[in-house]
Amino acid sequence: MKGILGKKIGMTQIFNEDGVVVPVTVVAAGPCVVLQKKDEANDGYAAIQLGFEEKKEHRANKPELGHAKKANAKPQKFIKEIRGVNLDEYELGGVVKADIFAEGELVDVTGTSKGKGFAGAIKRHNQARGPMSHGSRYHRGPGSLGAIAPNRVFKGQTLPGRMGGERVTTQNLQIVRVDAENNLLLIKGSVPGPKNSYLVIKSAVKGQ
Repeated sequence: MKGILGKKIGMTQIFNEDGVVVPVTVVAAGPCVVLQKKDEANDGYAAIQLGFEEKKEHRANKPELGHAKKANAKPQKFIKEIRGVNLDEYELGGVVKADIFAEGELVDVTGTSKGKGFAGAIKRHNQARGPMSHGSRYHRGPGSLGAIAPNRVFKGQTLPGRMGGERVTTQNLQIVRVDAENNLLLIKGSVPGPKNSYLVIKSAVKGQ
């Protein structure tokens, strides 16, 4: 398992070796600094803590400054843990760059999806609409709420409400190109979140 933190730049398209157009998402992946190494003996699990994008010191509080100082680094804006890694391959204060991945590898990308505000049941839960003619007055409502007997709405009932703004992981996305010089990853297809949102890119847990 390996992973890196990054920022979504946007989408574009490139041509592969066969001349076929491939839609890709451009991700600025790293450089990330290793802020902490966690092991089985002290923490109960193995992981590295990565930080992405330096934060101005006057914007960081004392705990953040002290935590970064242990790794001889500056405070970071985006901090996440990557589990299941080989701790011997990383040094405290070391730098992780985009070249840890290679073209053709499959990755899982985690981010916060776009917030879409209050949405109806059709858009939010992919429900079917009601009839639009023959006197029907019920077109885009939520439909049946279940049996009458309980006199209440069951938990988990698909109803209108706030949509988006959730932690989402898209699995088995292929890395089409790696620009090690500029720390860019070109990932086939779309990834969660709007432009300039933070992402976690890890080795795919399925399909390898």
